[in-house]
Amino acid sequence: MAKIQALDIFSRYIVGWMVATKETSELAQAQALRRPRDLHFPPTGHHGAGGTARRLRSDLTIYRRINPFSEAVNKTLKYCPAFPARFGSIEDARAFCAIFVEYYNHQHRHSGIGLHTPASVHYGTATQIRAARVITLDAAYAANPARFGNRRPSPPRLPTAAWINKPTIHTDTGDDDGEAQKKS
Repeated sequence: MAKIQALDIFSRYIVGWMVATKETSELAQAQALRRPRDLHFPPTGHHGAGGTARRLRSDLTIYRRINPFSEAVNKTLKYCPAFPARFGSIEDARAFCAIFVEYYNHQHRHSGIGLHTPASVHYGTATQIRAARVITLDAAYAANPARFGNRRPSPPRLPTAAWINKPTIHTDTGDDDGEAQKKS
């Protein structure tokens, strides 16, 4: 069985998935790309029946290749304690994946997104949740500062960007070996 997924790399939210008996470009275009686009991204006005998958991927910055974000989802799925050694049928696999995606999007917390769920980052509630965490941590610190080594605790920061291949900015430094250094 093949699995196809569409993932928002910033929020880690699984915006589309499917389980099929084989992986084909037609299935990927119809299910894994168009449906998530329609549900999670505003229409751009130029994708009609004649829109191509390449143009859609380009407009939404969708990557065909394997990336660390989708690999992390696959690892979380594979190592889930409830993941069976074998599925009885494709329907069983689909049912399991539906439960997993619901859990992953709405309960699973990620260190890369400030210990928030993908849904809280994807739908914009992470800022309010982080603010509530600050209030809770401030109250805990006020009640017992020694518990925290007299250092005020703070929740992890929210991400501002996500990169698969972060571009680097180089400048000519005039080094003898011709090496360029990154600008900060």
